[in-house]
Formats: sequence, structure tokens, C-alpha cells
Amino acid sequence: MPAKGILAERIFMPSFYDFRLQPATLAVLANMEITEPTPIQAEAIPALLAGNDVVGHSATGSGKTLAYGIPLVERVARDKREVQALVLVPTRELALQVNTVLSKLATSRRLATALLVGGRAYGTQISALRYGAQIVVGTPGRIKDHLERGSFVLSQLRMCVLDEADQMLDSGFAPVIEEILATTPDT
Repeated sequence: MPAKGILAERIFMPSFYDFRLQPATLAVLANMEITEPTPIQAEAIPALLAGNDVVGHSATGSGKTLAYGIPLVERVARDKREVQALVLVPTRELALQVNTVLSKLATSRRLATALLVGGRAYGTQISALRYGAQIVVGTPGRIKDHLERGSFVLSQLRMCVLDEADQMLDSGFAPVIEEILATTPDT
């Protein structure tokens, strides 16, 4: 019994087990030594797993990539070898970082990723798409190039993430992003 005049309050901090994730996803998190969700992850993961749209704002290093990456990997269908998820980022460097994290999660579930950024050969990127990448990470310019070449289609896209959307919009990518999104299903 708490002492008189002192408010005893139990603060609930969820664990990744509370989200009912696939064992493979939990194993990757354990290997990464990530034990409990950050605030952005605790808020975003349940909403995204439920299929809801989310606008998240959080400081650099707060775990945003896992906040959207975990639900993204959990919701992609393994048996469909077509692009189901697209992550647009403003820079090649961020694309590499995001792809590294998503690849760890995806590989554990036998999913394939493709990295589409400038400064890299088209052939390798086209091969990854032909192989059946279900998750694509890329910059707006290179994504648009692939769409125009016909090497990339978004007709089966189910999820789209605009990572660092404010930076992309500030950099003038809004028209390109709108062109890309115009090629996706209405839903």
C-alpha cells in the first residue's frame, strides 16, 4: 500500500513481444540487441500493423526506420515476388542506411529487397527487380528513371513510406514524388 499522499503509478512500457511479431523478426531484433521499443516505435508499430496511415515525427536516431520497417516486413506477402512496399528517401546515403536495416529484417523472413539509387549501375538494380524484390528503397530521381524505362512497376504496391518527407519536399522533390505516386494503385 503506498504511503498516504504519494501517488503510485505504474507506467506501461511495451515490449516487442506485445506486438505479436513473427519469430524471425523478434530474432533479428534480439541479434541487433534491441530489447524494447522507443516511443516512436511504440506508437507507430501497432497502428501500421493494423494497416493505418501514420505521420510520424521524431528526432534523428530515435528508431524511425524500425518504426515503419518492422510493420512493413511483417505485412509483405512472402509468396508474391513483386514490389509490395516502396520506401522513398531523399539521399543515396540514407537509402543505403535504410536498406541495410530493412535487409536484415527482410532476409529473416525470406523477403527480397532492391536498392534503387543514382551512382550505381542500372543492371544490378534491374536484376534485383527481376529477381522479385518485394521491398524497394530508393531516391525519387532513380525511382522515376526506372518507372520511365519500364524496368519497375508499382501496380501491386501495398505500402509506401516517405522517409524524411520534409527534407524531400524542401529539396524540390514534390513533383517527382507526385508522379511516382500517380503510378500506384488508388488504394
